[in-house]
Amino acid sequence: MAKMQIAPEERPRVKVECLRLLATLRLDPARTQLISGFVDTYLRLSQPEERVFQEEIGRIEPAEWEGIMEIVTSWMEQGIEQGSQREARSLILRLLTRKVGEIPEAARSQIQQLSTAQFEALGEALLDFSRQSDLETWLIEHAP
Repeated sequence: MAKMQIAPEERPRVKVECLRLLATLRLDPARTQLISGFVDTYLRLSQPEERVFQEEIGRIEPAEWEGIMEIVTSWMEQGIEQGSQREARSLILRLLTRKVGEIPEAARSQIQQLSTAQFEALGEALLDFSRQSDLETWLIEHAP
């Protein structure tokens, strides 16, 4: 980024644009994972930058949303494997809230009790949700 003369405050936007571009390339999953892993590794964001990144992700058009969320979900899965399970759970809860609206406390409690494997499955399933009843149905079918 220094050689490209990109200002440090543009880091979150650069990461979003990398995701957007990667989603439009429609590469095979292995290549997508390799490139997205490179971007995530070498463009680590601080907490304030991460907030800006999340805001930028929230402004993405619905047509681009699914492809980008697949990549972000992949990052979350890698993060879970590396021990950042709490952050991944927080992100999935934010994505769920964005996708289906405010999550009732009873559902939130059920979600917090999911195993890591169940939580990963929820992270993938949320891409198909469009309303709270989709989440409730999923919890009935998958929750402990």
